[in-house]
Amino acid sequence: MELARVTVVLADEQPIVRRGLIALLSRSSEITVVGEASTTREVTRLAAVHRPDVLVIDAELPGSQVDATIREVLRTSPSTAVLVFTAVDDENTVVAALRAGARGYLLKSCDDGGIIRAVTGLAQGDAVLGPRVADQLINRIGSRAARNQDLFPELTAREQDVLELMVSGMRNAGIAAQLHLSPKTIANHISTIFNKLHVASRMEAVELAKAAIRGRAPLELVRDIPRPATGQAHSHPLSAGRVPAGAAANS
Repeated sequence: MELARVTVVLADEQPIVRRGLIALLSRSSEITVVGEASTTREVTRLAAVHRPDVLVIDAELPGSQVDATIREVLRTSPSTAVLVFTAVDDENTVVAALRAGARGYLLKSCDDGGIIRAVTGLAQGDAVLGPRVADQLINRIGSRAARNQDLFPELTAREQDVLELMVSGMRNAGIAAQLHLSPKTIANHISTIFNKLHVASRMEAVELAKAAIRGRAPLELVRDIPRPATGQAHSHPLSAGRVPAGAAANS
């Protein structure tokens, strides 16, 4: 009796890449490619139709962001294991894809056997990260933990997550989606961050965080700025007091 093969949908904008992957995966008797797509719209349709064991998707597929596409695929085919196979090694893209539900992230610079092992491994329930991606995540976690502990001890872990995404340029709606929280909860976190860091606006919080990370403006300097008496105008842009309710929600 023939064993069931691992079904795969491939998603890459470049036809030559798709043909190469099909040729490569066909070397394995355990794998069969059931569909290929060049846009995010096509891949979500094929995933719903075929419900493949594994989806191999490029991070730069035309259409939606890769994390949004992964969420949509998993909504219609929750048992599909998603492998991001790409040349993009940007840490934010890696983290966004994994948070969206990807089980693997592999760079196109891997050897031929790497993609075959990744597909079969994902089908068996493994998680797969390329060596460079794994190193990046380890360094990110380590440097972030040390940085946050040194620079932002007054912020909770969740507030640190929110501030980090603010620094990356993300707006409230994006942060809410990224952290799977409501926009109102994000607005409350941002108001708390403003109060704890003694800033009055999103731009001040982001610039303060960037400067502190660069080592140019330790938060101790901000804490030492004199607070204005009630009724007086603020004498320094970083010396603002409590943020009015709702201020962060409109950011």
